[in-house]
Amino acid sequence: MHRKAPTFSRRRFAGLAAVLPLALGAPRTAAAHGAAWTMATEYPASTVSGEGVTFFATRLAAESQGHLTVMPSFDAALGFKSAEIVAAIRDRKLEAGCAFAGALGKIDPLFLLSSLPFAAVRESDVRRLLDRAHGLYVRRFARERQRLLYATPWPATGLWATKPIRTPADLAGLKLRTYDATGTSVFTAAGAQPVNLSFADTMPRLVDGTVEAVLSSGDGGAGRKLWEHLPHFTEIGYAMPLSFATLATEQYEEQPADLKACVDRAAAAAQAEGWSRLGKRVEENYALMRANKVTITTADQVDPALHKALASAASAAIAAWKRDAGPEAAALIS
Repeated sequence: MHRKAPTFSRRRFAGLAAVLPLALGAPRTAAAHGAAWTMATEYPASTVSGEGVTFFATRLAAESQGHLTVMPSFDAALGFKSAEIVAAIRDRKLEAGCAFAGALGKIDPLFLLSSLPFAAVRESDVRRLLDRAHGLYVRRFARERQRLLYATPWPATGLWATKPIRTPADLAGLKLRTYDATGTSVFTAAGAQPVNLSFADTMPRLVDGTVEAVLSSGDGGAGRKLWEHLPHFTEIGYAMPLSFATLATEQYEEQPADLKACVDRAAAAAQAEGWSRLGKRVEENYALMRANKVTITTADQVDPALHKALASAASAAIAAWKRDAGPEAAALIS
């Protein structure tokens, strides 16, 4: 039995012609649109932050068939540290960036959530906390005129130092770099002499000796810089903080719908890639550390008294954060 071939009106044919490029995977208005965005991070290219930026740039170029281009900038080469990246995007000095969340605490205590000590130290807990807080993050970045692209997790934070840190006495008077205000409060209460520094500002202080220990995971290229000065790393299970990648809202909104979808897909893929690599990164980092003569003191080798002292100091810091962050944010870790 033969069916009569359908007839197409001129209007229906025009509609099909408009949809066809999308079905073939080509942005419908790509010929008329395109953009090149600079995306900065203060961390080396081989850290989770740097690799996330590179992955996003590569994926976005593929998704948009080259009509959207991201130009990565690493190691604070443009002069923007994490604490300055959000303002730089808001003020149109950058189109995009990836900032360490702890450095954004001065903007809003909400951003200190992922680096709260001992609040979420397993990957599953960190992911669940991110999911619960996602809407708050989106709204807060929107107030800074930018769109949250993705969140990148860092391996667990430990202590890099000139010596193993096993007991409360090892912390006494230790000139320690912390990465946010909460960490400064915790380690002050635990007897150290902490100072809150960006990663970029930490390196000169290690060289001149005014810093002798660093609170950090020492991931990737960051670790390579640390082991030149600090041959010991102690696991303390402190936190698994995040970095946030954002794009100026204006840059996103001026794109047609098909290119916006390319941005969204590339961002989702970058976040998935960062989480999928997390476990393997820890293994790779430890292998590199040992190969470069870093002595790793594991959590079970740390005196329980040190864990107890840090936990006690952390409880007061978390209570203060809850007061500052407000009930909606505080409820996330209740």
